[in-house]
Amino acid sequence: MMHMIKLCVGVATLEELESYRSERAHWWGADYGEDVHVHRTRTMPKRKDEMEGQGSIYWVISGVVRCRQPILRLAEAVDEQGLKCCDIIMAPDMVRTIPRPKSPFQGWRYLDPKDAPADIGKGGFEEEGSLELAEELAKLGLI
Repeated sequence: MMHMIKLCVGVATLEELESYRSERAHWWGADYGEDVHVHRTRTMPKRKDEMEGQGSIYWVISGVVRCRQPILRLAEAVDEQGLKCCDIIMAPDMVRTIPRPKSPFQGWRYLDPKDAPADIGKGGFEEEGSLELAEELAKLGLI
């Protein structure tokens, strides 16, 4: 199994991502059904078979990994300029993770499961106040 990590450019909060993501697929005319969310990226992952139905996309929002979405499928697509691209078809579930700082990077990167932040509830951080504490501890490199 392999995950993907991606910067959520232009989005400042998890709540903003949640409201924004349902509209995106319609921008390209993509129709993968009602119970999915779609993100378009330029390149198809070479490790596609390790991600489809197994991995998740981890979203970096304002310099912090805050959540993940399970990847259902990766589909070849063609953009409005006629160039090949990849549609990442995800479950609508937004799973909050223990906050973890992440330096900026371009595009997306593979994320080994052993390096992925734990889901909230699996790391002992379940209340809002403890999430803020977790973010501060992560910035200090203590978790």
